[in-house]
Amino acid sequence: MKKVVALALVLVMAMACTASAKTFVSLATGGTGGTYYPVGGGIADIVSRNLPDVQMTAETGNASVANLNLIGTHQIEMGLVQNDVAYFAYHGKMMFDKPFKNVRAIATLYPETIQVVALKNAGVKTIKDLPGKRVSVGAPGSGVMADVQLIFRTLGYKFSDMKTDFLDFNNTAQRMKDGQIDVGFVVAGFPTSAIMDLATMHDITLVSFDEETIKKLHAEYPFFVKNVIPAGTYKGVDKDTTTVAVQAMWVCDADLDEDTVYKITKAFWENVEDLYKVHSKAKMITLDTALQGISVPVHPGAAKYYKEIGMQVPEIE
Repeated sequence: MKKVVALALVLVMAMACTASAKTFVSLATGGTGGTYYPVGGGIADIVSRNLPDVQMTAETGNASVANLNLIGTHQIEMGLVQNDVAYFAYHGKMMFDKPFKNVRAIATLYPETIQVVALKNAGVKTIKDLPGKRVSVGAPGSGVMADVQLIFRTLGYKFSDMKTDFLDFNNTAQRMKDGQIDVGFVVAGFPTSAIMDLATMHDITLVSFDEETIKKLHAEYPFFVKNVIPAGTYKGVDKDTTTVAVQAMWVCDADLDEDTVYKITKAFWENVEDLYKVHSKAKMITLDTALQGISVPVHPGAAKYYKEIGMQVPEIE
């Protein structure tokens, strides 16, 4: 009997040790109606299934700014964010009062496109046609407005060069429906419902970026990358539109153990095709573009994996 009890105690202690050895990681995503939530859930599932010693949980969140505040203050280990907003957080710019120097990148995932939509009768074809027009530049404090400010700075524009309104996606579309605005900026994966709805009621066009502006933007702000919105994405827009995009990016706290992040990164990329079943946008997540548009330093654990497979990791300070 004593032997049985002793054996039972050994088993209980072994189980306790196994449980204590497991690393628990939380991943902040977005609202349940957005893309971050299902993609984050898919990432967490891949990691948890393929790493017995890691349990990752995807949590609902308020997306980029909120997620970066959580990571910056060490309240959560990982998050999904826009790479431009991560840049602002790391440097303490725009909507961040102080720099969060502990933000580290694991991978960029898929593009979130700068869509500049115009009423067809406004006569706006390229980004250089904006002066003098009625333009919505995003809600105050938003990532959209921050992106527009950087684009205008590169072009040498000021808000006073045009009649500006500071509106979110839905209010931008509504004002355009009412004929009160000529052009609106939207930063989102395409097709975007607000623009689709607008295109059913009015003739629209998408405003293109010229190659010179794209190169200059990328040189000054590496998180902007070239992107193309295919013809037919929106009703009445029958040609490809060249623009720029920021990237959805997977980030973490610099305090996370290097070996843990290495194993997570490796397990994710070796099983990334499992994510393609979760959301259509996930099909754009590939190892080839994993470091495209990286805007903060790469975590040493992730960098170890990329270097191991022969990829060049960007050096960011």
